Amino acid sequence: MYEHILLPVDLDEKKQLSLPVAVDYAKAFGAQLHVMTVVPEFGMSIISQYFPGNSDDKMIQAAQVALKDFTKKHIPEGIKVQHIVGQGTVYQVIIETSEKINADLIIMGAHRPDLKDYLLGPNAARVVRHSDKSVLVVRDK
Repeated sequence: MYEHILLPVDLDEKKQLSLPVAVDYAKAFGAQLHVMTVVPEFGMSIISQYFPGNSDDKMIQAAQVALKDFTKKHIPEGIKVQHIVGQGTVYQVIIETSEKINADLIIMGAHRPDLKDYLLGPNAARVVRHSDKSVLVVRDK
């Protein structure tokens, strides 16, 4: 039923809610797990002027190393894994990546919403609203 599962992770988050669910789904369906993280983009000249010219490249390389370490630690042998580092606005990059890899399912974690989330909308809510892919949201208890 599922061949390509996209698992966006925040590498700074200690509690990875969606990880065990994504692993279980990948095992159950023999699906490839596309594990991704998103780094910010400093393209605006007002911001980028404060960073060295190769800051984006260094940040992406560091994220790739951290993502590979993360998957080595948390994803069991036998699950096909693709590592993806995106850059930009989190929910937009997740949606764009899901289309590029032709994901059947996006599995995301979501924390309990704060008041600010009701006004702005957390990334999981935005992905659910704007993606044409199926999205499984794993909630914090």
